[in-house]
Amino acid sequence: MTTPQEDLLPATRRALLHRIAVAQAQGRAPSLVAAVVRGGRAVWHGARTSVDGHGPDENVQYRIGSITKTFTAVLVMRLRDEGLLDLGDPLEKHLPDTGVGEATIAELLAHTAGLAAESPAPWWERTPGVLRPELSDVLGEHPLLHPVGRRYHYSNPGYTLLGALVEELRGAPWEEVLRGEILEPLGLHRTSGQPQAPHAGGWAVHPWADALLPEPLEDLGRMAPAGQLWSTTGDLARFAAFLGTGDVRVLSAESVREMRTPAAPAEVADVLDGITYGFGMQLQRCGGRLLVGHSGSLPGFLANLVISVEDDVAAVVLANCTSGPLVGAVGADLVRIVAEAEPRIPEPWRPLREVDPTVLELAGQWYWGTNTFGLRVTADGLLALGPLTDGGRRSRFRPNGDGTWTGLEGYFAGELLRPVRRPDGAVSHLDLGSFVFTRQPYDMEAPVPGGVDPDGWRGIG
Repeated sequence: MTTPQEDLLPATRRALLHRIAVAQAQGRAPSLVAAVVRGGRAVWHGARTSVDGHGPDENVQYRIGSITKTFTAVLVMRLRDEGLLDLGDPLEKHLPDTGVGEATIAELLAHTAGLAAESPAPWWERTPGVLRPELSDVLGEHPLLHPVGRRYHYSNPGYTLLGALVEELRGAPWEEVLRGEILEPLGLHRTSGQPQAPHAGGWAVHPWADALLPEPLEDLGRMAPAGQLWSTTGDLARFAAFLGTGDVRVLSAESVREMRTPAAPAEVADVLDGITYGFGMQLQRCGGRLLVGHSGSLPGFLANLVISVEDDVAAVVLANCTSGPLVGAVGADLVRIVAEAEPRIPEPWRPLREVDPTVLELAGQWYWGTNTFGLRVTADGLLALGPLTDGGRRSRFRPNGDGTWTGLEGYFAGELLRPVRRPDGAVSHLDLGSFVFTRQPYDMEAPVPGGVDPDGWRGIG
């Protein structure tokens, strides 16, 4: 039985409120709202505002910008899971004559299709979408800036193409598909393409004066799948919970995990910053913690959704200003505050339901050359192989049903682990992608590649 998640402690709640208060004051945001998710539900909401007597709550809409891309990516993954496309398909197979050549759906999801970052002028974020009625208007005459698949280059037009792909295969407008396949099943009733009261207005704050200027609220038209949506901290908290665990009504846990897996080659600057990209999700190493999610901005609005899956904590931060508070840093801090003040309580340890003697026989100490490894049989039916000293390659392996096992992560991801038995049935060694693991270092009775000196181990003298 899972221990129910309790509300946050008063000291933690005050620390969260202090963090967003500092962000709103120092960032000079007309308003800033935030939420924290733990155990699959929102456990804290906070708001700071410059308007006396008015505190936006979890039901007030803000524009969320590029967090919209994560919603679009979920729709594409649903099409894949239904067998309507393969992520390795060239976009042209399903949406011909776009001019993006052999760029694949996976490359578009991961921003590695070589496309430009923006559509041709005028800047799409501050101009009406009717200026770009066709995909050709979004892409321009020369949409490709880089070789396809070679580098990560963030592309807003790329997600316009993915939205058009959804429309083509579903035979319905992108927002209609979004509502039927994600928003309604997850109960995101305050997420929409157009603002619905109550909603915040978008403002620019003068960089050298405490003065405001209203920003235009444009309908982005064709660019909608890249950044159109309005939402609330309440809805995004529910969406964050889904992105952490999946939901069979929308997308499986395995497919959501695939979205959170790095899929783009990182540039040198990204490696130094610890940033990479999956399928519609950003990944960043921050203070030793892996954070996944997405940021967003449009004139007048800033947004951030961030999740630490390991800590089971997520945060959402929304502000109604063009620049000012660093909402990504605020979101990361909200996660850190909760994770450090109230660490996740692990599930109780439970033994295996059944013990297979042929699998149990594999457990214990193994050697690859002179490197010492341990192999454990875990309660979820997997094998876990890892070094017994610092460093070294480790992975978990799932059973294939024929006595072999397939690696799930790291260097051995996809590699085959095969126990090799002697004529008497005893395990001789493990063959892992051509590596031979033996019960003794350089076991003379095992087929160690290159052989073993017949005189065996010896001293120097």
